[in-house]
Amino acid sequence: MSSGVVAGLVGGLLCLLVAAVLGWAMIAYNRLVRRRNQVQASWAQIDVQLSRRHDLIPNLVETVKGYASHERDALTAVSAARSGALAAATTPGPTGRAGAETVLTEAVGRLLALAEAYPDLRADQNFAALQAELSRTEDRIAYARQFYNSAVQTYNTTVQSVPTNLIAGAAGFRTRDYFEAGTGERGAVGVRFPGGGS
Repeated sequence: MSSGVVAGLVGGLLCLLVAAVLGWAMIAYNRLVRRRNQVQASWAQIDVQLSRRHDLIPNLVETVKGYASHERDALTAVSAARSGALAAATTPGPTGRAGAETVLTEAVGRLLALAEAYPDLRADQNFAALQAELSRTEDRIAYARQFYNSAVQTYNTTVQSVPTNLIAGAAGFRTRDYFEAGTGERGAVGVRFPGGGS
């Protein structure tokens, strides 16, 4: 075999190897993009549900105020927690929002617990409808958070796995944070109590 033939074979194999590596790199990059987009889309769903909860709370506060206006501490706490959650909503991702949303969940739970002391409030149809809608929204938030965290787990695993981590590092893909429940949310959901509309 002449040296020209050997050089041609080696050159051909080298070209084939380079083409295979480039093909794999493109596939790995596209997989990372798809998974990053899934994380972003699932975060958008959480954001929609949190916004829905933020929109319901002023109506709930006004309804409770009509029956229990002297419960100013609880009403003020909910309003302040809502303001904190709205301020945290301007930060990207879950890191800053998780704490603010936990405070809001706890404040709303305390406000709803007041209804036990006010039979007329519990009997109010507007209050019952708001409570039921808030309960459904909490369920949607829990589902959206679970879906988001699953997407983050898949994405982070892909970013950190060998050999995809080589492409992830070179292309600037970084791991994402989970949207974790605060310590107050790990138990039973605070906005449900006996006699609720769900």
